Amino acid sequence: MSSVTSTPSKGLEGIVATNSSICYIDGDRGVLAYRGIDIHELADHSNFEETCYLLWFGRLPNRSELKDLQQRLGQERQLDPAIIEFLRAAPRSALAMDVLRTAVSALALYDADATKNDHDANIRKAIRLTSQIAMIVAAYDRIRKGKPVVEADRSISHAANFLLQLNGTKPSATAERALDIALILHADHELNASTFAARVTAATLSDMHSAITSAIGALKGPLHGGANEAVFRILQSIDREKADPVEYIRSMLAQKKKVPGFGHRVYQTEDPRATHLRVMSRDLGRASGQPQWYDMSEKIEQFVKAEKKLNANVDFYSASTYHTLGIDEDLFTPVFAVSRVSGWTAHVIEQLDDNRLIRPRADYLGPDYPNRYVAIEKRG
Repeated sequence: MSSVTSTPSKGLEGIVATNSSICYIDGDRGVLAYRGIDIHELADHSNFEETCYLLWFGRLPNRSELKDLQQRLGQERQLDPAIIEFLRAAPRSALAMDVLRTAVSALALYDADATKNDHDANIRKAIRLTSQIAMIVAAYDRIRKGKPVVEADRSISHAANFLLQLNGTKPSATAERALDIALILHADHELNASTFAARVTAATLSDMHSAITSAIGALKGPLHGGANEAVFRILQSIDREKADPVEYIRSMLAQKKKVPGFGHRVYQTEDPRATHLRVMSRDLGRASGQPQWYDMSEKIEQFVKAEKKLNANVDFYSASTYHTLGIDEDLFTPVFAVSRVSGWTAHVIEQLDDNRLIRPRADYLGPDYPNRYVAIEKRG
């Protein structure tokens, strides 16, 4: 019995929840585009800063506009000392995503625009958060390993500065470009769980920091952001046991275990992001003298595709790519956030520019109404 007339869809699958001009996906053809520009074109020709501009302002920048954004992102590479102190006080055993979520929430306490919700203030917060989230991830990893926090370099790219602050040395051009492409590929993906969470929070007229904190909480879940960690744990096990990759996965399937990094709720063909990450994993592995991670991944992909007719998704080759860049497996999901904050903030801005409270209905399946209250002394 229900007053809701539409047919419910479990997990809201296939339900159109809003209008948006940010991201276009055609799952049947394997198309992903930001503001109508194909992800392959962006990965081949663009950079993360330019992609951020496209997401936030709705078009590609000219040279002057791009330079200005790059400078603004560089200028925002700073954290209040209280945030660094929080990172130092956090338990070394804490999950990196929990630390990131809490730190991002705390950033609002030190943001001059925290109480402002107008368009220009939200653009400023989008730029600030994009720089700050990358710094938090890198700083916490250094602190928990007993290493000094590396000072930001405001003159280099977002990708290069992140790798510098994470690893303590300026990255090679190959590593910088690999991460830059990975950040582009992960920047947005329409109404995924974390983006929808951000928009729901923003729709209440809450603030940008609350919305991004909601998004990080959703991203933490293994059904959304944690699959590439699971992929790399499998690769590590195969490497440690000197096992045959195909036989290892065959055994997993025989035990009815799910192989992470394959299939996608939206794409019926290859995830277009996986196309680039596959090449990056191969090239980085060869350049770094660690080809085994790509080699294992390739064998697993070919087997699963033949056996289960499933394509690799964005998480599968991002695992070996991130590892080769010197990123620990429990930072894979935080690095996802380093990129996706650009898309999250774009969606928050779009939501607040034309806001309506998001309030869906549920199809009621409980006892028929009226189900009368029974006094406690009369209950069996």
